[in-house]
Amino acid sequence: MKKILSEKTGSCMVRMDWQPAPEGLAQIIPLLKESQSPDTIIQREVQQKLEELNKIPDFNNYLIYVLTKLTTQDEPTRSLSGLILKNNVKAHMNTLPPEVLYFIKAECLRAVGDPSPLISATIGILITTIATRGGLLAWPELLPTLCNLLDDTNTSVVEGSFGALKKICEDLAEQLDTDNENRPLNFMIPKFLTFFKHESSTIRSHAIACVNQFIIGRSQALMTHIDQFIEALFYRASDDNAEVRKNVCRAIVMLLEVRLDRLVPHMDNIIKYMLERTQDSDEGVALEACEFWLSLAEQPICREALQPHLPRLVPVLVRSMKYSEIDIILLKGDVEEDEMIPDREEDIRPRFHRSRSHHLSPSGPAPGGEEDDEDGMDDDSTLSDWNLRKCSAAALDVLANVFMNDLLPVLLPILKETLFHDEWEIKESGILALGAIAEGCMGGMIQHLPELIPFLINCLSNPKALVRSITCWTLSRYSHWVCQQPHDQYLKPLMSELLKRILDPNKRVQEAACSAFATLEEEACTELVPYLGFILETLVYAFNKYQHKNLLILYDAIGTLADSVGVHLNKPEYINLIMPPLIQKWNMLKDEDKDLFPLLECLSSVATALQDGFLPYCDNVFKRCVSLVEQTLNQNVAYLQNQQQFDQPDKDFMIVALDLLSGLAEGLKSHIEGLVSSSNLILLLYSCIQDSMPEVRQSSFALLGDLTKACFMHVHQCIPQFMPVLAQNLNPEYISVCNNATWAAGEISVKLEGDMAPYIQYLLPPLIQIINRPNTPKTLLENTAITIGRMGLVCPQLVAPDLKLFIVPWCTSLRNIRDNDEKDSAFRGICQMITVNPQGVIENFIFFCDAVASWNNPKPDLKEMFARILNGFKNQVGEPAWADFSQQFPAALKELLRANYGV
Repeated sequence: MKKILSEKTGSCMVRMDWQPAPEGLAQIIPLLKESQSPDTIIQREVQQKLEELNKIPDFNNYLIYVLTKLTTQDEPTRSLSGLILKNNVKAHMNTLPPEVLYFIKAECLRAVGDPSPLISATIGILITTIATRGGLLAWPELLPTLCNLLDDTNTSVVEGSFGALKKICEDLAEQLDTDNENRPLNFMIPKFLTFFKHESSTIRSHAIACVNQFIIGRSQALMTHIDQFIEALFYRASDDNAEVRKNVCRAIVMLLEVRLDRLVPHMDNIIKYMLERTQDSDEGVALEACEFWLSLAEQPICREALQPHLPRLVPVLVRSMKYSEIDIILLKGDVEEDEMIPDREEDIRPRFHRSRSHHLSPSGPAPGGEEDDEDGMDDDSTLSDWNLRKCSAAALDVLANVFMNDLLPVLLPILKETLFHDEWEIKESGILALGAIAEGCMGGMIQHLPELIPFLINCLSNPKALVRSITCWTLSRYSHWVCQQPHDQYLKPLMSELLKRILDPNKRVQEAACSAFATLEEEACTELVPYLGFILETLVYAFNKYQHKNLLILYDAIGTLADSVGVHLNKPEYINLIMPPLIQKWNMLKDEDKDLFPLLECLSSVATALQDGFLPYCDNVFKRCVSLVEQTLNQNVAYLQNQQQFDQPDKDFMIVALDLLSGLAEGLKSHIEGLVSSSNLILLLYSCIQDSMPEVRQSSFALLGDLTKACFMHVHQCIPQFMPVLAQNLNPEYISVCNNATWAAGEISVKLEGDMAPYIQYLLPPLIQIINRPNTPKTLLENTAITIGRMGLVCPQLVAPDLKLFIVPWCTSLRNIRDNDEKDSAFRGICQMITVNPQGVIENFIFFCDAVASWNNPKPDLKEMFARILNGFKNQVGEPAWADFSQQFPAALKELLRANYGV
C-alpha cells in the first residue's frame, strides 16, 4: 500500500496549526466509511490497513484532526476516528512520539465543548483513556482546565467538560483522592456542588453523577461537605428531568449504606419520597428508587422506620411486579405454543460447571451449593437482567424476611384481590408476590396453604403461558410444606400437574416446570420412589420434545432426581428407560461441545445412584472421560509452551470429566478396578492435583478420595508422590480444594493404616490450624475433624500428643452429624488418642461427654470404648468430684450418659 502520510513529524513540538495533507485525508476518510460496513470481510481488510497506517506517527494526528476539526464529515465518521485513536492510545501510549501526544491532548481540551453531543462524548472517552493510561500527574493541566471550562458562558462547553469529568470520576476515583495527586477532590467536590442548581438539566445530572462516584469510597472531601451535599440532593428531589431524579435516588441509596446517621433525621420524608419515585413515570427512575427498599432492609432501623409506611409500600411493590406491555411484547407473551420454533444460540446463557465437593450428606448441602434461584421468579432472560419487576419482587422478598408474619395483614387483602383477578397480568403478579414472600412469611402462610396450594395447582392449567410459568416457580417455593403433608392430598396432584407442564407446548413453561420439579425432587427425596416409573417416562418423553436450551435444564432435573432417590433408581425397568436417551446424546456430542458439561454432570449423578446398574455403560463413559482429561492437559502444556500459536484450553471439560469419573468410582466401587488398571488415569490425576486452577484441583482431590475407597491398590503405589502435593493444598484460602484434599487424606489414612506414619508430620499441623480457624465453613470443619480422628485411629502415638490443641473444636464440629461410618472411624480414633494421652482431654472433658451423647446408636464395641473412657474418668476423679463435675451438664445430657453408660 502506498504510504502517502508523511513518516516524519520532526523532532520539534507539533505546531498547533498542524495541517493534514489533502491526499492523506483522502486515504483515511474512505477507510473510516468502510469500517462501518456490516460485511466482515471488508471490516477485516480495513483493520489490516489501519494496522499498517498505525506504524506512521502522523496517522494519530490525522485521527484527532478528523474528530475535532473536520466538520465537513458526518458525525459517526468523526466519532469513529476518535474511537480508533482511543484504541491506539490504549495499546501504544508509551511509544507515541511526545509531540503527537501533546497535539492530541491540546486538541482534546480545545474541542471538548463541541456542539455535537456525540463528538464531545467521544472526546471525553479519549481524554479519560489518556489520563488512565498515563496517570493524572503526566497531564497536570487536565483537571484545572476542565474545571475552569465549567465557568464558560457557552453551555455546550460546560456540558462537554462535565461529560469528560464524569468519565474521569468514574475511572480514576481513587487517583482523585490521593495525596500523590494533591487531592484534586478538595477543590472539585465543592465546585460540583455549585452546579446542582444549574439551569441545564444535563449539567445538573452530570454534577450529581460526579459526586455520586465518591459516596461508597467515603471520600474525605465529600464527607467534609456531606451536609451540604444532602441538602443539595433534597433540593433537586423533584427535578423535572428523569436523569437528575435517577441520580438523586442512586445517591440516597448509597448514602443509606455509608452515612445512615445523616439520613435518619429525615428518614420519614425520604421514605415518602422514595415511595413516589418507585411509582415514577420513568421506569429507570422507578428502578433506582426501588433499590432503596432492598438497601433499607439491610439496616437495623428498617423495621421501625418502615412499619408505618407498609400499607402504602406493599401495594406499590405488587403493582410494580406486573408485566408492562413492552415486557410482554419482548417476552412474546402472546405466543402460547412455541415448542417447534428452534432456539437461537444467543438465547442460551453460558453454563458454568460447579466442581464436585465432598460433604457429609446428613449435614445438608455444601457451602456454595445452589440456593433458591431468585432469577427463577421470572426468567426474563430476553429482558435486561434486572428490571423494575424483578427488583420489586426481590424487595418484597427481603421485606418479608424483615417483617415476617407482620407483613401479612397488609399483603393478604392485596393477594386476595390480585390472585382472583380477571386480568391475567394482575393474577400473574399476585402469584409472583405469593412466591416472593414464601421464605419470610411461611409461618403465617401455613394456615392458608391448604386452600392456596390447590388453587395454584389449578393455575398450572391457565391458558396463559406466563401465568403457568410463574405458578411453577411459586409452587416450588412452597414444596417443603407440600412434602410434609399426606401425599394424596397435595404431593401427588402437584407432581402430576408439574409433569404435564414439563411437556407443555410453551418453552418458557417447560423450563419453569423442569426447574420447579428439580426443587421438588430435592425436598421430597425418597418420597418420590413410588412414582419413579411415571416421573421417568415423562422426563424421557421430554428428551424427544425439547429444543436445545431446555434440554440442558432437563439434564439437571434428571441428575437431581438421581441424587434424591439414590440407589432406588437401580432397577432394570428404570435403567432401560433413562439410559438409552442419555447415551444417545452422549454419542452425538463432540468432545469440544460445551453441551457435554450438563450431560456429564447428569451422568455423574446417575452413575453414583445406579451403582452396578451402570456397568453396561461404564466402559465407553470411563474411556471418554480419561480421554477428555488427557486432551485438556496436553492442550494446556502446548499453550504454556507457545501462547502465540495455541489457545488456552477450556478446563471445564477436564473438570466435568473428573467429576464423572468420581461418580463412577463412587457408584461402581470395586467394579471400576479393571478400568483403572488398563488406563493411565492415576498418572493424569497426579498432573491434575498440581494444576494452577483451583476448580481442577478440587475435582481431582474428590476423585483421589473416591479411587482410594474403590480401588486403593492403584493409588497405593503413587502415595509418596501424592501426599506432599495433598499437604500443600490444605490451605483454607481455597475452601473447596482444602475440603476435598482433607477428605481424601482421611480416606487414605484408613487404607494405609500404620503406613500413614511418615505423612502425619506434614498433614497434622495444617489440619489443626484449620480446625481452630474462626469462621471456617461447617463442611470443612467436619471433614477436618474426621480426618484428624482417622489419622489418630491409625497412628495414635503420633497424633495424641497434640490432642489438647484440637479436642474442643473436634467435639463441637462432630456432635451435629448423624451416625455414619465416617463418624464411627473418627470417634474410634479419638478414643485411641485419649487412651494414649488422657491428659490432653481432662480440661475439656465436658466437650467429649457432649460429643459421645450425640450418638443415637453406636456399634457395641464403640459404645464399650465410650463407657470405658467415661467410667475411667469418673473413677480417677472420684465420686464426689464427678458429682460436682456433672452438675454443669444439661439435664438431658446427664440422663443420657447415666442411661447409656452408667455414669
